[in-house]
Amino acid sequence: MVFSSLYSIPRPSFLNLPRESTSAWLYTTSAIVLSLLAIEQAVYRYKKRHLPGAAWTIPIIGKFADSLNPTLENYKKQWDSGALSAVSVFNIFIVMASSNEYSRKILNSPNHAEPCLVNCAKQVLCPDNWVFLTGKTHVEYRRGLNLLFTRRALSIYIPIQESLAKKHLSQWLENAKGGKSQPIMMTARELNMITSLRVFCGSHLPDEAAREINDKYWLITQALELVNFPLALPGTKVYKAIQARKAAMRWLELAASRSKAAMVAGGDPECMLDEWITILSDPTYKGRKEFSDNEMGMVILSFLFASQDAMSSGLIYLFQHLSDYPEIMAKVREEQDRVRGGNYDAPLTLDLLDSMTYLQATVKESMRVKPPVTMVPYRATKPFPIANDYVAPAGSIVIPSFFNSLHDPSVYPEPDAFKPERWLDQESSANTNPRNYLVFGSGPHKCIGIEYACMNMALVIATAVGMMTWEHDLTSESNEVDIIATLFPRDGCRLLFTPREHQ
Repeated sequence: MVFSSLYSIPRPSFLNLPRESTSAWLYTTSAIVLSLLAIEQAVYRYKKRHLPGAAWTIPIIGKFADSLNPTLENYKKQWDSGALSAVSVFNIFIVMASSNEYSRKILNSPNHAEPCLVNCAKQVLCPDNWVFLTGKTHVEYRRGLNLLFTRRALSIYIPIQESLAKKHLSQWLENAKGGKSQPIMMTARELNMITSLRVFCGSHLPDEAAREINDKYWLITQALELVNFPLALPGTKVYKAIQARKAAMRWLELAASRSKAAMVAGGDPECMLDEWITILSDPTYKGRKEFSDNEMGMVILSFLFASQDAMSSGLIYLFQHLSDYPEIMAKVREEQDRVRGGNYDAPLTLDLLDSMTYLQATVKESMRVKPPVTMVPYRATKPFPIANDYVAPAGSIVIPSFFNSLHDPSVYPEPDAFKPERWLDQESSANTNPRNYLVFGSGPHKCIGIEYACMNMALVIATAVGMMTWEHDLTSESNEVDIIATLFPRDGCRLLFTPREHQ
């Protein structure tokens, strides 16, 4: 009997109450819960006002279930519902902007909204990362980083990019010897990651570090979805991403330290970190001169995020578009043969890449048709009068869409068609409406590495054209889109590569 009493489960106290008291407790609890749910609906409808969107939100989770499997089709439905529309996820009120006017207003209103990328971005990329700065502090920080993408700097990066492109593309050809197509999604990702790591960190990063960062960075990509589970609990995507970031930062800080030592010893700049330190040591440089290894590592981490995800998406779709449009591939190949005089062994230079006008137009058009980034969430820091008849509440998420601006038929006739020629005529509606080309955003937080990203994609294709031909192995999912932070073909873009025979 003693043993039994020691391990008996205590009866909840409210069940010991008289029946009248139990009923009162249940009634009170139910009334409180129902009142909270009613308040939740009232607040949502008050914030939403007249905007298109669900009349009522699912209690607590809102549209969270839909966000677990985001599709481009569902986003299009949301954008098509109105120039501004509203949704709620986990009681986070979200205003979606689909028109060019409202999207640009969000991007160009630093006094009302700040970039938050996604809800977990600060947890993953560090809250003190420069990409989250605003106002004068951000402008001054960015001014110094702009010097890492000058023509002088880009010229330092080209030999690294070309060498690694040849190495990886040779491996692609080796893997294709069995005569079977293979998805290029992860191999293109690896090409971009290794290239970026060597461009940014050079030999200051050990080989094992590059392998570890490449292997683990995909966890960061997976976590940076538009909506994710909000708590960084062990086993969640956000938790895994934070651990991956910590591992990457240890290596990136080491690279910064080694670069500083190499430049003090009188070495010549061979990578972005070297160039940065050289700029800071120039007596004529008027900006901030001291950056810790941690700060430099966080900058490189942010550059990796952009180059790894957006640039990988852009490159994969560029390969896919060229294989799907053989007449355009033929024009790209003809230009390469002509500009390079058939000599594909001669090293690429910035001037040579500048002369490849059709290839540049092809890169630009591919990113318009399938923009790597379709939207970038911002957070309203104060009541934000986006439209004359609507003010987004402080604390709400305001999301400018890029897709509609890039597929506006009045600017891009046949908007879904892949037509590089639209960029060759300086008087075309595409060229005379630059405000619509939001591939890289707009405003104070516009992508800082536009030249680098476009140059890298053009360089890889220029190298690939000289080495190989490729065919697209079409599947039922080739034209379906997966949204994993950025856009990717659902089947991974299956291509068959064969060596190119030169005449």
